[in-house]
Amino acid sequence: MPLARSLSMTSLNGLPQCEDEDLPMEDLLLFEISWEVTNKVGGIYTVIQTKAKTTADEWGENYFLIGPYFEQNVKTQVELSEPPNPAVKKAMDTMKSQGCQVFFGRWLIEGSPYVILFDIGSAAWNLDKWKGEFWEVSNIGIPFHDREANDAVIFGSLTAWFLKELSCQFDDKPNIIAHFHEWQAGVGLILSRSQKLPVATIFTTHATLLGRYLCAASIDFYNNLDQFDIDKEAGERQIYHRYYITCSHEAERRVGSFLKDFSDSEDVYLCLFSAFPDVVTPNGLNIKKFSAMHEFQNLHSMYKARIQEFIRGHFYGHLDFDLDKTLFFFIAGRYEFSNKGADMFLEALSRLNFLLRVHKTDVTVIVFFIMPAKTNNFNVETLKGQAVRKQLWDTAQSVKEKFGRKLYNALLKGEIPDLNKILDRDDISIMKRAIFTTQRHTLPPVTTHNMIDDSNDPILNTIRRIGLFNNRTDRVKVILHPEFLSSTSPLLPLDYEEFVRGCHLGVFPSYYEPWGYTPAECTVMGIPSVTTNLSGFGCFMQEHVADPAAYGIYIVDRRFRSPDESCNQLTQFLYGFCQQNRRQRIIQRNRTERLSDLLDWKYLGRYYMHARHLALSRTFPVKFEMEPSAPPKTEGFRFPRPSSVPPSPSVSQHSSPHHSEAEDEDEDERYDEDEEAERDRQNIKSPFSLGALPQGKKKQHGEYRN
Repeated sequence: MPLARSLSMTSLNGLPQCEDEDLPMEDLLLFEISWEVTNKVGGIYTVIQTKAKTTADEWGENYFLIGPYFEQNVKTQVELSEPPNPAVKKAMDTMKSQGCQVFFGRWLIEGSPYVILFDIGSAAWNLDKWKGEFWEVSNIGIPFHDREANDAVIFGSLTAWFLKELSCQFDDKPNIIAHFHEWQAGVGLILSRSQKLPVATIFTTHATLLGRYLCAASIDFYNNLDQFDIDKEAGERQIYHRYYITCSHEAERRVGSFLKDFSDSEDVYLCLFSAFPDVVTPNGLNIKKFSAMHEFQNLHSMYKARIQEFIRGHFYGHLDFDLDKTLFFFIAGRYEFSNKGADMFLEALSRLNFLLRVHKTDVTVIVFFIMPAKTNNFNVETLKGQAVRKQLWDTAQSVKEKFGRKLYNALLKGEIPDLNKILDRDDISIMKRAIFTTQRHTLPPVTTHNMIDDSNDPILNTIRRIGLFNNRTDRVKVILHPEFLSSTSPLLPLDYEEFVRGCHLGVFPSYYEPWGYTPAECTVMGIPSVTTNLSGFGCFMQEHVADPAAYGIYIVDRRFRSPDESCNQLTQFLYGFCQQNRRQRIIQRNRTERLSDLLDWKYLGRYYMHARHLALSRTFPVKFEMEPSAPPKTEGFRFPRPSSVPPSPSVSQHSSPHHSEAEDEDEDERYDEDEEAERDRQNIKSPFSLGALPQGKKKQHGEYRN
């Protein structure tokens, strides 16, 4: 048997090294296959788009993305061209000659990776034949009415066909790595494995439909894993074929990865996949896209002022609170009422409102729910509010200009104007009319749009139950914005990133969240956030940061506490945040922004690199051999507790509503931003260091159990 070559984990540019002269490693080709390549559907698009630059830097011209062709996306995102790789070009030409439309070009994002796009419509005439072939190799039947699953069969069949045509040109040499994302792409993985193609395969699941359905059904999912009849549950929800495709991946793939480490409960993996993943791959972001150095504090002030303008219009006639003492909280994402934690968030807001009123605080909290739902159009009352605000602004500018002209003329004459006469009767009348326009006999609306199914909307029904109707006496106000944010909106003309920068706190108390990009995006923009230990992001931060709350990452324990205890903990976090003064919030934002290095793909890309190396060594053990080193783990690096935070059990929130100002001053005196920033930088390992990571003691969860 030929001697197996060693596969180095710290190789140049991240490419595995091999001493076999017949197999130059620069000939290795990496293909990532996903339905969301150039096609934004959900979070996988963000994963692939932000990771592209790091992977392109690692693989160069040998990195390709495979996705579906949609003309409207290609026109705005892709620069079409001819493939420079002759093997890729020949495989595409073969498919084109048999009636399939295949497009090649560069995706116009950072890194400019190559993309290969299959026109699903041009190959739809093969659907019945390919569904039959898929049944023969997997025993998975695809319902005719499930269009998404039918498209997945066409897409997967085209992918397997392309990989077969490509691999035939290499005389069975191990030249190809194929990385499949989610079940929509996984049909191609099953077909490739059934045809025994010489391809190293990886499958990554970013979430599971079944887990999402089960958690949304108000089931105590994590404590009853052994009670579920998974086949029955999937069948009742008519997603059995999608679920089974994912399970088949676990039998077919060489390497499987998941976004979240359920290290305290292997039953979660066994329940959802009947297997344990080889690698846990945390999601990162392209930090360069979000970095604004210390300008992020200025950006916060600028976009906060824009949000305040919207608030002035929305609450006209009820603007009896101080906007300088008003905090903006928000929750955003897919409209999954319980999975995203909107149910617990609303209950916590009711309790927070009670606390703020009882303690007679002058702080007001305005909460935005950015969760797209079916609507008719903008709410008339909301549009009227913005019109009234603009009219008042124009009136004020007109009077100011007239006042300034009279004052200017008087000063030119060397006179001190009589302030009682500088405004005439007409000016007083204009201002009185303006005041009358601000009078309203209704409360400010809790939603900005007309909901199609208002009476059955879970958020609105909960608001009705807890009574948060934006009354004058309420210290917590609620605004549901059931539409994606856009800078062209006539109501709130801000993009999502701008809106996040203008808020004070993002709240994401999710019950089912394999990763959670929303709190990660808050972190890289220097905005504190609330997450849970049931989200991948929350677990990741618990492992990396000694005191997450001091860095603006509040982690609610939804795993080992009852729902009521978790809700109380969330309320405490929110109330403690409201008790912070402005300087404390600025210090906390500085600390939060420094955590962004942890979420950079330059750091987190190592887990995908390890998965690729592992796939090569398992698929081609004669040619590739893994060096005996521990796989990368998401634990081991821990940011220390900031030295300016007192070493007490409640380092980030006050134990009583009325803490002393002397404590605040002592903390301010201890705070040295440069010193803390330097220490934090030293706790981040250099990128692409794939040796065995130091084993840190895993932080134990609380002892409370359901």
